[in-house]
Amino acid sequence: MAKLIYSAIASLDGYVEDGQGEFDWAAPDDEVLAFVNVLERPIGTYLYGRRMYETMVFWETAGIGGDQPEGVRDFAEIWRAAEKIVYSRTLQTPSSARTRIEHDFDPAAVSRLKESSDRDITVGGAALAGEAIAAGLVDECHLLLNPIVVGGGKRALPDNVRVQLELLDERRFRSGVVHLHYDIRI
Repeated sequence: MAKLIYSAIASLDGYVEDGQGEFDWAAPDDEVLAFVNVLERPIGTYLYGRRMYETMVFWETAGIGGDQPEGVRDFAEIWRAAEKIVYSRTLQTPSSARTRIEHDFDPAAVSRLKESSDRDITVGGAALAGEAIAAGLVDECHLLLNPIVVGGGKRALPDNVRVQLELLDERRFRSGVVHLHYDIRI
């Protein structure tokens, strides 16, 4: 059975976007990107909301040229190799290969996907991840906290959901980013 994993790059005060919807402060350096690639390599399927998918579809063509840094090429290859499921009521056709559109997030269908998958699954996008956490579907959480306080915006973790976390691992990077890996106990 596959695990459903939520990974987010966030500010120290817990936001994935600032109050203006910007997240340029979250761009990983080479060391953090290499670590992210290790985390992403075992993933077989990405679950996205429309906005996160529209951000991530960049990787469909990025990193193809040999002039790109190794970490960028590696992430692009990992992303393109995975299946993608996008939950959207407005998006009609995908902009990437190995992608299908679902109009509604169905916790029972995601549970069946976990049971039938031989590779782990990630949920991307704070709103969709919040739904999955609230439904009791998320098994692990990886937070990469950046050394910045943005003061508001889109929260990485959902409001009005209580879950017990068990710290499994942590790592500090030269840039000041801290990785926290949690098991989610519901």
